[in-house]
Amino acid sequence: MRKTLALGVLSLFLLPFAPFASAQSLGNAGTIEGTVADPSGAAVGNAIVSIHNSVTGYKQATTSGPDGTFRFSNIPPNPYHLEVTASGFSTFAKDVSVRTAVPIQVSAKLLVAGAQASVTVEGAGADMLEVDPSAHTDTDRTLITKLPAFDPGGGLSQAITYSTGGVAADGNGLFHPLGDHAQSSFVIDGQPISDQQSKVFSTQLPASAVQSMEIVTGTPDAEFGDKTSLVANITTRSGLGAKRVFGNVDASYGSFGSPGGTAGLGFGNAKVGNFLAVEGIRSGRFLDSPEFTPFHDKGNSQTIFDRFDYQPSTRDVFHLNLFAARNWIQIPNTYDTLNQDQRQRVMTWSLAPGYQRTITPHVLLTINPYIRKDNFHYYGSRDPFADSPATQFQARALMNWGVKADLAVSMGRHDIKFGTDLKQTRLQENFGFGITDETFNPVCVNQNGDPAGSPTLINPANCGTSGLVPNPNFSAGLLPFDLTRNGSLFSFHGTHAINQYAFYAEDSIKAGNFLFKIGFRGEHYAGLSTNNGAEPRVGIAYNVKKTGTVLRVAYARTFETPFNENLLLASSTGAGGLAQGVFGADAVPIPPGRRNQFNTGLQQALGRYLLLDVDYFWKYTHSAYDFSTLLNTTITFPISWHNSKLDGVTGRLSTTNLHGFQAYWTFGHTRARYFPPEIGGLISQGAPLAGGVFRIDHDQAFQSTGVFRYQHKSNEWVSLIWRYDSGLVVSGIPDSDAALALTAAQQTSIGLACGSVFATFSNPITSCNGPVTSKLLTLPQAGQGNDDHNPDRVKPRHVFNLALGTDNLFHTEKREKFTASLQITNLTNKVALYNFLSTFSGTHFLQPRTVVARFGIVF
Repeated sequence: MRKTLALGVLSLFLLPFAPFASAQSLGNAGTIEGTVADPSGAAVGNAIVSIHNSVTGYKQATTSGPDGTFRFSNIPPNPYHLEVTASGFSTFAKDVSVRTAVPIQVSAKLLVAGAQASVTVEGAGADMLEVDPSAHTDTDRTLITKLPAFDPGGGLSQAITYSTGGVAADGNGLFHPLGDHAQSSFVIDGQPISDQQSKVFSTQLPASAVQSMEIVTGTPDAEFGDKTSLVANITTRSGLGAKRVFGNVDASYGSFGSPGGTAGLGFGNAKVGNFLAVEGIRSGRFLDSPEFTPFHDKGNSQTIFDRFDYQPSTRDVFHLNLFAARNWIQIPNTYDTLNQDQRQRVMTWSLAPGYQRTITPHVLLTINPYIRKDNFHYYGSRDPFADSPATQFQARALMNWGVKADLAVSMGRHDIKFGTDLKQTRLQENFGFGITDETFNPVCVNQNGDPAGSPTLINPANCGTSGLVPNPNFSAGLLPFDLTRNGSLFSFHGTHAINQYAFYAEDSIKAGNFLFKIGFRGEHYAGLSTNNGAEPRVGIAYNVKKTGTVLRVAYARTFETPFNENLLLASSTGAGGLAQGVFGADAVPIPPGRRNQFNTGLQQALGRYLLLDVDYFWKYTHSAYDFSTLLNTTITFPISWHNSKLDGVTGRLSTTNLHGFQAYWTFGHTRARYFPPEIGGLISQGAPLAGGVFRIDHDQAFQSTGVFRYQHKSNEWVSLIWRYDSGLVVSGIPDSDAALALTAAQQTSIGLACGSVFATFSNPITSCNGPVTSKLLTLPQAGQGNDDHNPDRVKPRHVFNLALGTDNLFHTEKREKFTASLQITNLTNKVALYNFLSTFSGTHFLQPRTVVARFGIVF
């Protein structure tokens, strides 16, 4: 009954959009419109109207029409400085804050030249400050396009990692926001996406399609649910109002045999606009490999994004986003698995129409239906026994469709929004595996505990007849699928639909220098488990105008929903499910989590050119999530722990544009403490991952990013990234004793040594009377490690990326300009790890020094 009701409601919302081939949803982007008049009130046409944000660099300009009207649309939420200039008149200036989708009205009355200019601005640094209770970072494409970063198929993740201080970087484009594994949501022109966006799970929007991002790391507004540790509000590029054809074509080639290219084309007028972005790349190091030297790591990615806008009147706006992408990837090998030939393919498509109706100048209706699907295929080697210690295959599909609709009302001091977020996610999972290494799950062991006995020996009771003893860690559930002992492949198939209904209301109340934000979200989750969430949200911001300071404090109750990827397999659903104890323990459906989150922080304008933002967060979650990696693959299973406590500090120091120079420095500190027992999902081979409180591999004491850029007269530019990471927790190797049990290749990869003697491929270290050290891990000595207070970690690292380029290679005055750049990532060729044998993410080395050259044309 509930499913039928949900489908009916969704159909009711979707039906009106069926006839439209175009639509527009601007999401949280805003609109500034108004009129330009002379002192008598007569319209002033052809006046130049401009807006700009001094921190992000975003700017737009237009001219007023014959009736004096002007309009800016698709504006990212931010404070802006607006100026109006016209021949014979003094300049009109006003600071305007865009925090609502309801159009903001500006009446610009110009004074004749020589009279005192009309200026309505706040105190020092006011055009940099945001009176908002929630911490966030704003990033514009002027920054994204010049970031010296190279991650095939993961440019969007890189931009987020390098833009905000609350993010710890991990391999393959994964990032950990504020101590969580991947509790992130992307809202693309109003379309919510809360499923995993890393390239090993899915595909990403091409970075060249992004106009701006608002990256929220503070308490989320009531309209946001699911995964809210980080919310990326993305506004894409549009051709609406462009009045000309614009675009770019460029080609690149880099290290590891990495050719690529991008193309963009936009055009439009006041009523119709279109923007198309296409990207493609092939690389010999597509994923972050488990060895510093990549083996079997080729991959390619193709994406296409199109945004079509139609605005028949100033009251109605339609839009349509179309997206399709494909990743084909080899799974990188280690020195121990050089014969493997495992691969994966991910294909994604998305269709997201939308509609906005300005009912009155102060009331705006927005409706965003959408449908999106991921198809994921994982292929084992053609020879199953080339895979070790197991061969596996997978084919799964994840499709979500729904509608997000709200009504925004601007009424005096109040900016009110209330709406609904309804969606269904359909899961289909097929999975198979079989053990190919007879020592992986031995029935018998010798007196030293080493695997022993014939593969035909399958009963532990018979070990004594061969002078052996039963293996105390033997898993009987795996025996039927041990191909070395005449077993057969385990096969799983499951399907399920997950229904989610949410309703929200929020009000931003301006009271003098205060801003109060009050909201409530009610949510119902009906998946493998069922539950409801009542989520109050409240925040206060106070603007101390004399000192250029904004103080803020906020609280949010959030309803955390389980990861959808491999949810069925990890929860015993479907024919041949895991409840039979295949991995040694019953899998349990993952329940939704509940979180209490507190934030407090400030923004401080330091003169006219510097802005400091600092935020403290504390989050307590009941049912805390992560993923458990399957052996040496990219296949992961969601798991849930009893609770987690996360706290830390994030910050950012930014400059305005100082004669071509602009810089920012982000920093963050996180403590991520998880508390057993595991309460849901696929338990890792039936054994608890920790006996007590432990630091999960999202925990990092300190990370920071410095980005420095200088551009000379819109032509030549140089950009530098300095990234520091103090090191994530290594859960798989708690101390030196565990390191002595590694293979020779694993020991060599991490630079393991006994005193001054280093392990080699032919001579592993199996015992040591002195200190055991590693070049890449902190590695506590035996008996000194502590999962909570002294866990093993990756060693600290400093990494530098450098780019040199020009936006006008031949210094021409023509509209068509040639561009060129040379980019070097990991300039010093630093050998370092993201993590090593992590239960939650595996082993990944940082990218070696990579050089990429680009050449293109913009028009």
